[in-house]
Amino acid sequence: MNALDGIIVLDFSQFLAGPSAALRLADLGARTIKVERPQGGDNGRRLVFENLISDGDGVLFHTINRNKESFCADLKNEKDLEIVKALIKKADVIIENFRPGVMDKLGLGYDVVKKINKEIVYASVTGYGSKGPWVKRPGQDLMVQSISGFVNLNGDDGDLPTPAALAMADAFAGIHLAEGILATLFRRFRTHEGGRVEISLLESIMDVQFEVFATYLNDGHQPPKRAKIHNAHPYLGAPYGLYKTKDDCIALSMGSVPLLGELMELPQLKIYDNPSVCFEKRDEIKAIIEDRMMQKTTAEWLEILEKGNYWCSEVLDWKQLLESPVFKHLDMLIHTGRPGHRDIVTTRCPIRINGEKNMSSKWAPSLGEDTEKITKEFNLLDNKEGAK
Repeated sequence: MNALDGIIVLDFSQFLAGPSAALRLADLGARTIKVERPQGGDNGRRLVFENLISDGDGVLFHTINRNKESFCADLKNEKDLEIVKALIKKADVIIENFRPGVMDKLGLGYDVVKKINKEIVYASVTGYGSKGPWVKRPGQDLMVQSISGFVNLNGDDGDLPTPAALAMADAFAGIHLAEGILATLFRRFRTHEGGRVEISLLESIMDVQFEVFATYLNDGHQPPKRAKIHNAHPYLGAPYGLYKTKDDCIALSMGSVPLLGELMELPQLKIYDNPSVCFEKRDEIKAIIEDRMMQKTTAEWLEILEKGNYWCSEVLDWKQLLESPVFKHLDMLIHTGRPGHRDIVTTRCPIRINGEKNMSSKWAPSLGEDTEKITKEFNLLDNKEGAK
């Protein structure tokens, strides 16, 4: 039995933040139904990376909407809206990420829905909150990364602000939304009442930055200063960063600079025995380390440094990672894809419960694939007034 068996989730959301939260609940056993408009459905179906499409939908859609069902309804049509309300009576969770006010205009705002089903957990993702000066501003990942200051942490000193090459704000908002949903469901078991969960992209990405943002808030608002050489963290001193070796790269984590000097046969590093000096002189120290690193291969340095219990690692690309024994041991890949169409490989849910890996890989539904089945199963056409 999965942890969320018996829980029904209605996923009205699109693109990444909301659907990723719904995916996590589906992975944990919840029955997750995407409620989509008949005209095109989730706009995420058309978000395509490198022209990868299967059965008319982008591969990204397939990977983030696996383990779900698709139910088509035109929420601007009164008949369809009543059918959806009947479905809400059967549900435990609603997820939506429209701009604030849209669900209210459609007749499915929280105040309406909680009267239909007092136990519903109603979860919303916005860009900058449901109220406030930016309530109508579009919330998009790159924009939020840029607004949040996150881009000023990456790259070397002198580089332009550098965003992460993935949807950081969306991904963490999805994680935070799932956390809030699970907490509210847990409370519901005691109170028999649902609740509203709200997450914004900006709040989520600020929470991700808590360690560095807290430093800024408590050091007199000194802006983060990136290292000129191999910046990996604007608030950590040498040797923290990536270095070129004779044949590849190596990552050096936190550790004693004098010990590193001893292991690398760099006696000039002995004088840097104070953590504050290692921060103030980090570029000077990194330049010394960099010159020496170029004289041996990554494998040679790993052997030397690991014998000295110094925190370091090789730098792998995805091909190398896939071939590594640790990745093979973790067994993280699953195969999903609609019958008769291309096999799609993606990562499984990373959560293990009682030592069990969740390898569920039911395909992402085609638009409206489950409408008829769900309508009959829940008797939606004849039981619009029925209670949950």
